[in-house]
Parts: sequence; structure tokens; C-alpha cells
Amino acid sequence: MLCPPYTRYDRLYVYHLDKKNICGFTDPDLIGVWIEDETAILFFHKEKSAVIDRLCHRCSASVVYQAELGYEEWEAGVTITSFATKTLHIRPVWEPAADIPAGEHEIILDPSVIFGSGFHATTRLCLETLELLLMESGLVVNSVLDLGTGTGLLAIAAAKLGVKRVCALDNNPLAIEVARKNVALNSCEKRVDVQCFDLMKGLPDMEFDLVITNLYKGLLIHLFDQDAFWHDSIYIVSGFIPAMEEELLAALPARKVHMLHRANSDQWRLWLLQFGADPGKKKSVC
Repeated sequence: MLCPPYTRYDRLYVYHLDKKNICGFTDPDLIGVWIEDETAILFFHKEKSAVIDRLCHRCSASVVYQAELGYEEWEAGVTITSFATKTLHIRPVWEPAADIPAGEHEIILDPSVIFGSGFHATTRLCLETLELLLMESGLVVNSVLDLGTGTGLLAIAAAKLGVKRVCALDNNPLAIEVARKNVALNSCEKRVDVQCFDLMKGLPDMEFDLVITNLYKGLLIHLFDQDAFWHDSIYIVSGFIPAMEEELLAALPARKVHMLHRANSDQWRLWLLQFGADPGKKKSVC
């Protein structure tokens, strides 16, 4: 995350270690530590080879790889800047505030090195579909569960659009840290609860009006296969391309899930699903 004296991201210096047990490590130029399986990936604003050598000696670790790259390269060549949907205005922390029309909402975001800046097609699809549901569908949504929250953008958007209770989960400790910072930046602490949770090891309470799952195919199939995942709820599902749809459709509970809406952007897909009740008995969301 951004800490003084840094006000934006420029060059990233990345060190991937073969161990994750580096608790207590701090450095004034550290952006964050990404824990993945049994390894740790450290991101810095400056070159830190000497620091990493000392850390590896202390922790009996080795560097798997290291790299230097621009922030735009990390973001797949995209410049992270302000953007807007119908009623939401999202801006990175390094850009100045702008006048927001009455009735619309601003979201301030420190994207760090976490997925969920809003510029990936799946995040944008989820954001626009969430806005459609909460502002135009006529459905009453008082609670939202955001699985794989990343930066917390979708959870914050739900709170800004009036949802009273939002639970945001992620398995990545750095994502949790970033999401909590973003929740605080947007004064949403009373509505958004960010928690660390591993979906491969179990399921949280699934009794929410709306569940958002912008995840990878393998984890989606794992969730679809569990009866406890499905409740009388609406589901926003994304994170997959057309070639994956057949396998994902086959994983859905037969005759229990209704497809309300399909959307696509840049070869990515989104489904809006309803479990349980006949969608004909509820207001249209499309």
C-alpha cells in the first residue's frame, strides 16, 4: 500500500521467496507481502537486493525469482486512472477529488498490487451489474457477500449504493490489508466487514441476499459442487471466458439455478443467477 513519502506507484521491485514465514518484516519502501501457498512475494518501491539477502539468511529462505517492472506492466499495460459508471465515480488515491453530481457516489481506491482496480473486464462487469441490481431492478438487497474481495471495490460500491450489511472475504492477507484501508478511506466501516477466509477449506455463512463471486474457474466449480453454497439468493458470477462456460454450466445444480442475465466484455463473461424461487415470480433484473 501507499505510505509516506510515496503518493503513487511507479517502479515495482518484486522478490519471490520460497518460504512464507517472514512475520514481522518491515521496510520503509515496502508496498506489501503477497502470501501464495507456501511462498511470499514482496513488492517494493526501490531495489532491495541487500535487504532480501539479509531476510533470506535470517529465515533460511531463497529467492525463486526477482523482477523490476513498471506499474502499468503489472496492471497488464493499463494506466490506472479515474473512471465512472452511471452513478459511481472511482478514483485512485493519487488523483485529486472532482465535483460529483448530487445523488452519485465517489469511491477512493488504493489499488496497491491487488486484483480489483476496476479496469479488468470482470471487475467492471461485476460493478456495472451490481449497480443495475441495486439501482434499477426493484429488488430489495439488504446484505451482500463478496467472495474474493481483492481491493474491496465491489464491497465498498455495494455499501455506497445503500446495502446495509456487506461481508467481504479474501484468502490473501495483503488483499485483506488493502481492502480494510480502502473501506476506511471511504468511511464504510459500519457497513463493510472484511475478513480473511479460505474458500477451499470451508464456506462462510451464505445467507445473504446477493453473493458476488469474481473468481477463477477451479474455485467456482468447487463452490458450485457444494449444497451449502446455494441459498435463496441472487449470484453475480464472473472470472471466466467463453471456453470455460460449458464446464461451469455442467457444474450448476440441475433445475435449481435460473440464468437471469449474461454479459460479456473483452472475451470475459458474467452470469446473473438466481437459486430457488421461480424468477417469474420476482421482478425482472435485466
